[in-house]
Amino acid sequence: MTLSLQHQLRQQLVETSCRLVETGLNRGTSGNCSVRFDDGFLITPSAVPAEELTPDNMVLMDGQGKVLSEGKPSSEWRFHCDIFRQRKDAQAIVHVHSVYATSLACMNQDIPPFHYMMAVAGGDSIRCAPYALFGTQQLSDNVLQALQHRKACLMANHGMIALGTSLAHALSITTEVELLSQQYCQVLQLGKPVVLSDEQMADVQKKFKGYGQWNKK
Repeated sequence: MTLSLQHQLRQQLVETSCRLVETGLNRGTSGNCSVRFDDGFLITPSAVPAEELTPDNMVLMDGQGKVLSEGKPSSEWRFHCDIFRQRKDAQAIVHVHSVYATSLACMNQDIPPFHYMMAVAGGDSIRCAPYALFGTQQLSDNVLQALQHRKACLMANHGMIALGTSLAHALSITTEVELLSQQYCQVLQLGKPVVLSDEQMADVQKKFKGYGQWNKK
């Protein structure tokens, strides 16, 4: 039973990685994704294009970041490991270098509540984690701070991360955050956006509790 589940999750990682490229959220070997499994997690391998991925080359790691299978994990395995360890609500993680989210990240800019759909990321803003070299503990620490009470964050001069209850859920949040990023970039060209109040965003969060795919912890 466990082996069967592991194979299913490996296949889901392949499908998610391919979907990220098909939708333009990632290109080439950029980005990575992972899914919780037993006391550890499965993660995409380092520097392998999506079209070359197979279930067998997904890498199994334990909760401390030790590699338990063949292959080299993504260079970003550290923040995946730390997120899974500290965020029990996270079952899957998607990291992308999508165009609009990354553009805002390169401005080291948070996204304010200019649109009610900001609530899909778990709060009234999408924070931008301070820059740190990829693959480092400092980057992981910065990301964990930016993700407090959130399901997504930007990473300065880097990209974006989203958490979900499954890979499909994490992908849906990733897609929505990229759309919000695009909209916000365009709004900034028109002038200063009108942002929603704390009370208005709180009302949205309450409304989302009974609303389809966003009704997930």
